[in-house]
Amino acid sequence: MQTKPIYFPSLETIKQAAKNLEGVAYKTPLNKNNNLSKQFDANILFKREDLQVVRSYKIRGAYNKMSSLTSDEKQRGIVCASAGNHAQGVALSCKLLQIKGTIFMPSPTPNQKINQVKMFGEDFIDVIIQGDTFDDAFNASKLECDLKNKIFIHPFNDKKVIEGQATVGLEILNQTNEKIDYVFVPIGGGDLSAGLSSVFKNLSPETKIIGVEPEGAPSMLTSFKNKKNTSLDTIDSFVDGAAVKKVGDLNFAICQQNLTKVITVPEGKICQTILDLYNKDAIVVEPAGALSIAALDFFGDEIKGKNVVCIVSGSNNDITRTAEIKERALLYANLKHYFIIKFPQRAGALKEFVAEILGPNDDITHFEYTKKSNRVNGSAVVGLELKSSADLAPLIIKMKERNFFGVYLNDKPELFDFLV
Repeated sequence: MQTKPIYFPSLETIKQAAKNLEGVAYKTPLNKNNNLSKQFDANILFKREDLQVVRSYKIRGAYNKMSSLTSDEKQRGIVCASAGNHAQGVALSCKLLQIKGTIFMPSPTPNQKINQVKMFGEDFIDVIIQGDTFDDAFNASKLECDLKNKIFIHPFNDKKVIEGQATVGLEILNQTNEKIDYVFVPIGGGDLSAGLSSVFKNLSPETKIIGVEPEGAPSMLTSFKNKKNTSLDTIDSFVDGAAVKKVGDLNFAICQQNLTKVITVPEGKICQTILDLYNKDAIVVEPAGALSIAALDFFGDEIKGKNVVCIVSGSNNDITRTAEIKERALLYANLKHYFIIKFPQRAGALKEFVAEILGPNDDITHFEYTKKSNRVNGSAVVGLELKSSADLAPLIIKMKERNFFGVYLNDKPELFDFLV
């Protein structure tokens, strides 16, 4: 059986994409980050796609694809499905190219992102809220294409989209004369990693390209291990800009040849990186935008003294997620803990717990309790924030000695999700 040859974007098509994007996509800065450069004793550079016109790199692929359509295809109109960044790139492209577009978005999409799509697309786009998941919206958009003979703009598995995203790599190499030792690139559907790695394979083959996925959605890493593009049964959708069940077939084939390594980063680590970037550098990123930076801690020894580029892929972060981001960061750092506490049904039990069991720096952040009649003990769900992870073990010992300890919930995800 003859295998189909792998598509690799050529430098010529990528350079043509760069010409297509002139005056449309920003040539985003490549800036040194002093805090991380000092921390890792390396030259850490940020490629700031979070400063792009639609606050992510997605305008590059969307516009390059849509500008390649024939007059007849443009007249028929386009359809896409997206929970955010791709939709904004498509919407702006519709307005700039004067193409009518229909954009399907799942119902959990924050209003902020829906409003951004409408702002960029103005009268050239219609937004349809469909289903509970991206897959629901995707299936509805494909049906729309079939029924009305419209053109589907895929978010990542498309040659023109890949060539558009590849222009990020061209810009990086044009923005520095120094040899780049490492590039850390986030992976969702794989279009950015496929395109960028193709540029470096041609122009800087010694550069190590590290693909980074969220731990809860390791679709590329799983595919690498299986040696075939693999669909995951379930994913954690928290890192919404990089949480896909299956990467693009085109992208998997390219990345399998071009990437040095693919790693995953825990969602809690990503959350801490988001908070650090905001607090230390006043940089606002979405979870997918923090992926490449969150990976640096796992390469501390390797990158020492090296020139390292992190692709900051986007900044479309919904402010309503801040509490969840902080919570996940604290859980990852082993500073936030939830228990079922057994309180004796007597006056002064809570005072005893606070004064004699909790440490002076421990903070109660969650408390749910209902007094029960005819019971010796009443249970409460209690959340505690500690100053040091080392304080946990002695705290549990004191709880058990005083017969307050019931259940430690952090280790019981099903019970944790139900109660907290």
